[in-house]
Parts: sequence; C-alpha cells; structure tokens
Amino acid sequence: MTQQSILSLGERKRANWIRLRTMILLRWVAIAGQVTAVTLTPFVFGLQLELGWCYFAIGVSVIGNLVAAFVFPENTRLTERQNVSMIIFDLLQLSSLLFLTGGLNNPFTLLLLGPVTISATALSARSTVLLCAVAIASVSFLAFFHLPLRTQGGDVLEIPQLFIFGQWTAIIIAVLFSSSYSRRVTSEIHLMSDALAATQMALAREQKLTDLGGVVAAAAHELGTPLATIKLASAELVHELRDQPDLCEDAELIVQQTNRCRDILRNMGRAGKDDLHMRRAPLITILETAAEPHMERGKKVLIDLEGGDEIMGAQPTILRMPEIIHGLRNLVQNAVDFAETTVWVEAHWTDKTITLRILDDGKGFATHLLGRLGDPFMGRRRPYKSDATRPEYEGMGLGLFIAKTLLERSGAVLKFANGVEDTNDPRNHIGAVIEVHWPRSKIDALSGENPITLGDNIQFSET
Repeated sequence: MTQQSILSLGERKRANWIRLRTMILLRWVAIAGQVTAVTLTPFVFGLQLELGWCYFAIGVSVIGNLVAAFVFPENTRLTERQNVSMIIFDLLQLSSLLFLTGGLNNPFTLLLLGPVTISATALSARSTVLLCAVAIASVSFLAFFHLPLRTQGGDVLEIPQLFIFGQWTAIIIAVLFSSSYSRRVTSEIHLMSDALAATQMALAREQKLTDLGGVVAAAAHELGTPLATIKLASAELVHELRDQPDLCEDAELIVQQTNRCRDILRNMGRAGKDDLHMRRAPLITILETAAEPHMERGKKVLIDLEGGDEIMGAQPTILRMPEIIHGLRNLVQNAVDFAETTVWVEAHWTDKTITLRILDDGKGFATHLLGRLGDPFMGRRRPYKSDATRPEYEGMGLGLFIAKTLLERSGAVLKFANGVEDTNDPRNHIGAVIEVHWPRSKIDALSGENPITLGDNIQFSET
C-alpha cells in the first residue's frame, strides 16, 4: 500500500469520526452568539439593522439544527459529504448575516475562519480546498456588496476603501495560512498516531511469538508422561506377541510412532522453552536471530564481533527483548533491501557501552532525508525503478520508524549516515550506515539494571 493511499484512507476514516451531535452543539453556540449580537447592537451602539432579515437568517440555522436533532439519532457520525455540506451551510449563513450588517466593515468577518479551520483539521484535502474557495468567494462578495451600517441618525459607518482592501487581503491570507497550518500540524499528529499503532502491532506480534514458545514448551512437557506410558505398554505388547506376527507388527508400529512423537515434542520443547535461559542470550545469538529471515534473500549478511582493533573483553550476554530483536530485524531488512551484494553487522562493546553498526554497499540514504530518517511516511531512500528487486517496496520510512521506536524503548540511541569509498578498506564502498548505541547497563543480562539471575544450583542429598 502506497503512502498516498494510506493517507487518503486515513482522511476518509477521520472524516467519519465527527458526530452529528458535536456539530449541532457548536451550531447552537453560534446561534446564541448571533442572536445576542443582533438583539443588543441597536440598543447598546445605536445602530440600525434589518432585524427581520437578520432573524430570518438565524431562524434558517435554527430550523436546520432542529431537523438534524430530531430526524437523526444522537450517535450519528457524519460522512465526508455531510460534513462538507454542513460547514458550507454555516459559511453561507454567516456570510448572509455579514451582508446584512456592513460586510467587511463588520469586525465579525473574522468568524469566517472558524469553519475553514475545522475543515482543515478533520476533512480531506479536497474538502478543505472547496471550503477555502467558498470562504474566499464570500469575503470577495462582501467586499463589494453589503448593506451599510447606519446609526439612528442615518449616518453611514464605513471604513476607508484602503482599509477595506487591507481587511479583504488579511482575511484571504488568514484563510490560506490557517487552513494550511492546521492541516499540516494535524497531519503530523495523525501520521505519528498511525505509525505508533503499527509499531505496537509489530511488538505485539513479536510478543505473541514469544508467548507461543512458552505454550509449546508446556504442551511438550505435559504430553511427555502419557507418551512414555504408551511406549512402555506397547513395548510389553511387542514382547508378548512374538508368536503372533500380525499383531506384533502393529505393536511395533505403535512403538515407532511413539518414538517419533517423542522426538517431535523434544524439538518443540527446545524451540519453545520459556525459562530464564531463554530470556537472555549472547550478543551473537541475538544478532543471528534478528538477521536470520534475511539470510537467504540473495545478499550476503556478515556478522562481525571483532569489528574494532581494541580488546573488548568477553562477549556480553544481553536481554532477549522482542523490542531489540524486531527493531534490529527491521534495520537488517532495510539494509538488505538496498544493498548491492553485502550487508555487514558489526558489534563493539566496552564495560560501559554496546554499539552495533549495520552497513551496506548500496547507494546510501538520500542526503536531503538524512535529518528526517526515523520519521514515518517520509519517502523512499532512493528513486528505484519499478522493476527493482522488490517492486512492491515503497520505502515510506515506516520500517525505520518502527525500528527506531522499538530500539529506543530498550534504551538505544540511533544515528544514520552515509559511508564513503575507501581504497584502504577491503569493503571499498559503504552505502548507508546505521549505528545503534546502548548504555550497557540497559540491556546487559548479567550486571545491568534488570539482570536475569538463574539462582543457585541445589545439591541433592542421598536419603
């Protein structure tokens, strides 16, 4: 699924999130404000208004609200088209009131920005453009056509034409800027929400696989005893039925199949054993587990624990966390996707830190995207042709976002860079470089903040 299709799908879904009850309540608030302003203005400021037409415009809005409230259920959620229709109605109703009360001479013309801002935060780009066009058309109409504001003495209240032009220009700019600004910020929030949901799904999947291993181990353990009983009974039958070849052959078949079940359960128990030993593992084991799904994809994946010249001491044993495994797996997948022939995974450690570097011999990250790597839905690394190795891979940055989010949850800090060609390096050309750096105390399973202790061995005494 492409980035554009994901965005438009999210827009359609969010446009249906708005309840009719919310729009009705907001309209009642607007109606109350309009009635108050129209009623008090003649008495407080001594202005002449076309009160009949003003109350008529407000009454149309009241009737629309009453129809919506009594005809539709309170929990109705509006479709995109219904939302647009209601907001356009509100724009036109407000414009008609402004037409009756001085047009752009009326300072309340700023209220036209409200419906446009609502559209930018909740509706699709197409709907927002439509509503902006309606708002701009209304403001332009009011600049030339409106009923003047008059005092009780008949004097006309109006501001100079230069200020009318300035008011028109300011409102047009405000419509465009506020809608663009609101839409941009809201889109960022929605994208981050979608990406975090995808991250949670990935982590939940990894956790389910881990939990499944425990279930498998328990099943293997529970089935061991009845299978041992079956094997013992069938072995005795084989011994007792030696003089009856047909029955003896059936008994021997039972023994064979029992042995086969025993071997299957033993393998399942090894794969799914969920004990303290499985909650920690040497660093090389974690790296091999993360890289294993991408080992047979036509690219070399080389894991090097001696990537530096310094003496780094014994290989660390780290926590076997789903966040670490899945995050590293995504980084390796990204490297394999864009590598020409080889991916290198290097590990360095000291008594204070553990650092991994994942390198490939591809074209590297696009320079203009280096500062944004780790953000979701940001675009492709390089403009690959449609007949590339993985034509379905759109490279929206979601994989790197998931990896970065999961690894940061384990205490890591990620850096992205491009390598350089070096004739002194046997690898010669390095494309993308991803560095993952942990404080050792965060993931060390033996001496870190959350050590996995196995307890003391208890010596059995003879009785």
